[in-house]
Amino acid sequence: MANELEDEVAGQEKKLVLARFDETDAWDIGQRLVDRAQALDAPVVIDIRTPSRTLFHAALPGSAPDNDMWARRKSNVVFHFHRSSYAIELEHRRKGRTIGPELGLNLTDYADHGGSFPVRIHHVGVVAAITVSGLASKDDHGLIVDVLTAFVKEQG
Repeated sequence: MANELEDEVAGQEKKLVLARFDETDAWDIGQRLVDRAQALDAPVVIDIRTPSRTLFHAALPGSAPDNDMWARRKSNVVFHFHRSSYAIELEHRRKGRTIGPELGLNLTDYADHGGSFPVRIHHVGVVAAITVSGLASKDDHGLIVDVLTAFVKEQG
């Protein structure tokens, strides 16, 4: 079962690749995530960032300051591994390990919990991370995948 889920997430990462990505796209994706989260009455933080700056950030009702910290830590996993934080969570769970000193990573800066997804551009690579924090790992991840799937289809 775990391997099937890992394969599914790897397929999402392979399929959800953008032709381009800029600040306008970050705003569009972020607003779509806000709309979707509000429709679900989800108490989440939504964060879209590059390694050096924040492009979009929203804290919805019911979210907590801790969600901001989790968003930062999960996005750092994306930038380190160039994989979704959910993929890393599933891999680590299967291998019986977690983020920590044995991987050379500090727990205050990294969290291997689902909810951050790489923004990958064709022929470029990972340029940003889209992160949702406030729900269960799989639900944070699923919210992003649903919105990003529609965005990629529209981008052509």
